[in-house]
Amino acid sequence: MKTFLKPLSKEEERACIQALQDEDAGRRSEAKRLLIERNLRLVAHIARKYVNAEEDMEDLISIGTIGLIKAVDSFDPNKNPRLAAYAARCIDNELLMMLRSKKKTSREVSLFEPIGTDREGNEISLLDVMEQEQPDIVEEMEKARRLGELYGLLASELSEREREVLTLRYGLGGGREVTQKEIGEKLGISRSYVSRIEKKALGKMLTGFLKSEAFPREETGKRRGRS
Repeated sequence: MKTFLKPLSKEEERACIQALQDEDAGRRSEAKRLLIERNLRLVAHIARKYVNAEEDMEDLISIGTIGLIKAVDSFDPNKNPRLAAYAARCIDNELLMMLRSKKKTSREVSLFEPIGTDREGNEISLLDVMEQEQPDIVEEMEKARRLGELYGLLASELSEREREVLTLRYGLGGGREVTQKEIGEKLGISRSYVSRIEKKALGKMLTGFLKSEAFPREETGKRRGRS
């Protein structure tokens, strides 16, 4: 497998996306080239899902790259805040279209015909690939990052009593969500006092988020008056 260039930073990607609207054709072309080249690693990652005895990885990457190019050409930052998430769907769709097209032109093709195996060695068919909802890898990584920031702020911004109230109230850590009345009974305090603690703790969490990198940098930039 060839080595791909590392992805662009948020600032670099934002600059390239802005350059796509530039009047200078040279700047537009260079921005498009960078966005494609620096997202080829994403193409390879998605293409691996479809590797089997009949499909060559290089061919899959070529088809996936077509999807990436379409994503760059049609990307609208006003409708899709993150290029990687949008591109992942376009790449996936392009590969699925190719597989479906090949199956339609094959003789005596069955949707239940094995096309490969998953990581556990279980046999998968084209129908499995077509029907299952593919997880958004980028979204999952972002979700994990946000959860890590949340628990970090719980530890750094709140008192022990405030952490306990929010943990019970919102079922953090896998527990069930508990009412203010139930929390009051558990802690031996009134429901109204629980409500005040919860409100104060949420305010601290919001302040902590605003101070940290929890929000996308473009949003914090707007709050500080940067373009």
